[in-house]
Amino acid sequence: MKGSQIRELNERENLRNFSRSLPMALLRARETVMERFRPNLRAHNLTDQQWRVLRALFDHGKKDLGELSDMCCLLKPSITRIIRSMEKRSLLRKSLDTQDHRRTIVSITTIGRDLISKVGPNSEAIYQEISAALGSNELEELHRKLDTLMVKLDKN
Repeated sequence: MKGSQIRELNERENLRNFSRSLPMALLRARETVMERFRPNLRAHNLTDQQWRVLRALFDHGKKDLGELSDMCCLLKPSITRIIRSMEKRSLLRKSLDTQDHRRTIVSITTIGRDLISKVGPNSEAIYQEISAALGSNELEELHRKLDTLMVKLDKN
């Protein structure tokens, strides 16, 4: 199909141009940013998702699986698998909630904290590179706009 045929089809079906699709633009932006961070994570044998879990526990303390799943934007079956692999590496530990034995509580270990101290400085240096490339004001404005988008869409 030629470009004009695609435009005609999009107009007829009331579809926005794929290149202007907000979900795709956000995914492309995420991948562009993550390409900067992944070598640092891989050097420490971490996946993007494992790093999210470590950071969430480091910043917010122990959490139950449901809270952690929501914080890290991971599906519950995925977080269960991720937690299991991280527990084998002694990066975190699981325990039963003393009040409700149906809940599993996850916390970061000393080994996990040590890994944060190794990965974190490199991560911060990458943030500085991104800030220099985009501009610190523009980066802060991007954060504000994304926060606003999430708040406004959550209200619906």
